[in-house]
Amino acid sequence: MSEVVNLYEHEKYKCVYVVELDDGSTKLATKNLVPGKRVYGEHLYKWKDGEYREWNAYRSKLAAALVKGLKELPVKPGQKILYLGAGSGTTVSHISDIVGLEGMIYAVEFAPRVMRELIVVADDRLNVVPILEDARMPRRYRFIVEEVEGLYADIAQPEQASIVADNADMFLKDGGWLLLAIKARSIDVTAEPSEVYKREIDTLKNRGFEIVDVVHLEPFDKDHAMVYAVFHRKR
Repeated sequence: MSEVVNLYEHEKYKCVYVVELDDGSTKLATKNLVPGKRVYGEHLYKWKDGEYREWNAYRSKLAAALVKGLKELPVKPGQKILYLGAGSGTTVSHISDIVGLEGMIYAVEFAPRVMRELIVVADDRLNVVPILEDARMPRRYRFIVEEVEGLYADIAQPEQASIVADNADMFLKDGGWLLLAIKARSIDVTAEPSEVYKREIDTLKNRGFEIVDVVHLEPFDKDHAMVYAVFHRKR
């Protein structure tokens, strides 16, 4: 394995680190909340008094968005976040590293098989609450989830934006942020988007979201983009 020659905080994204290796390559990383524990086979890097986990852009759409230059990373230490479509916990674990033990992630996942893997991650991470539920039915988990500062969504559902907006109405504070991994039919998000893509963005706008940035995730995720938006509650 390559040796670490330097490690420092990313100049643009707080609590995200750049690892420089002796083979000339660089990796993104987060500081491991649970030293010694891997989540998805990622490399662990020791540096000075800390341990850092490689954040693989081919395994995490959020890491891919950072590599592709997302305007800013709205995830901050101490935040409470609702995560829709938590999967087996890859991206959840890195957000867990960032928010720390003062923060909390309410991780909603619909598939029982995948939930078993997520529960293993949550066993080690006291700031992750796994919720086996359908994101289309936010009322079913409103007794668990409190008001949150951020909403992250990676759900393979039609009408993604409507599902996200329904959850935002129930849980997201005014001025809270949204990161939505969305299927982009267009080759380039700066070009004319497809009707499907445009409809999802328009739905977000109509439901109180101000679009801050959209980045295409090629080559890490084919036909996907990350939408970063801010929520304004309608008075």
